[in-house]
Amino acid sequence: MPEDFIPQSTADGSFTFFSKEFEESYHSQFGARQESFQKFVVPTRLEVVATASKQKTIRILDICYGLGYNTAAALQTIWKSNPDCRVEVIGLEFNPAVPRAALSHNLYADWNFEYIDILTELANTHYVENDNLKASLLIGDARTTIKQLSQSFQADAIFLDPFSPPQCPQLWTIEFIALVSQCLHSEGLLATYSCSAAVRTALLTSGLIIASTPPVGRKTPGTVAAYPNSLQFLTQHPLSTAELEHLHTRAAIPYRDPLLQDQAQIILERRQLEQRNSQLETTSSWRKRCLSQNSNA
Repeated sequence: MPEDFIPQSTADGSFTFFSKEFEESYHSQFGARQESFQKFVVPTRLEVVATASKQKTIRILDICYGLGYNTAAALQTIWKSNPDCRVEVIGLEFNPAVPRAALSHNLYADWNFEYIDILTELANTHYVENDNLKASLLIGDARTTIKQLSQSFQADAIFLDPFSPPQCPQLWTIEFIALVSQCLHSEGLLATYSCSAAVRTALLTSGLIIASTPPVGRKTPGTVAAYPNSLQFLTQHPLSTAELEHLHTRAAIPYRDPLLQDQAQIILERRQLEQRNSQLETTSSWRKRCLSQNSNA
């Protein structure tokens, strides 16, 4: 299905696109720009890492590069804190027309963004390198391109930003997230906007520990993950009692894609069957219990 890439305004004045293929916007309607900073850059503590960095290279894995907002927010934050910091970025993107469309529609006009030439070169040639940056864009199914990195790239920050699990389950499965976790440095942080119990289960199964990130423009939080004993993780918000209980309901049954090649509908149906056969508490029962406990508190 061809995409029209018609800019849509969000509440913070920035713009996004709507995907016909996935039937979702690329960003929250509460604010595309603020989402990139508050859901991804802040939880991965890039400003702190850049400020503390002397000669260290900061490595970023941007999964579902899209319009390039998350990478742009990261570069802006890092170089504002430490102009001499070297950054390596690898972006995974299925549709190379998306970042080009963002630039052709001048969607960075109100960002005060100093590095538009970098984003332009990256969108057009998929590679940029200068004294303090090495960036590449890997085009294709992320389930395939991630395999090029799992043994060779250790990211200080991973942005996990696909379309929602019901619309794009193939990038939220236990198998895919296991490969993603292999790309995370022992002191790195992974951030995603999702608080799905199924996604959190996949992160935990990959050997990571998780916490909530503050809600941004919506009621639900995001998630940040790290390896156990990560010093970077100490400042994160622990899961609430309700969130911990949610991980023991049918909602926490993960998406599975054993060969990393199934279509979305097959992955969804596989999980639905597992949920129907599960003895775990239903999500509706858990939600009613939480509401009852809150009303009696």
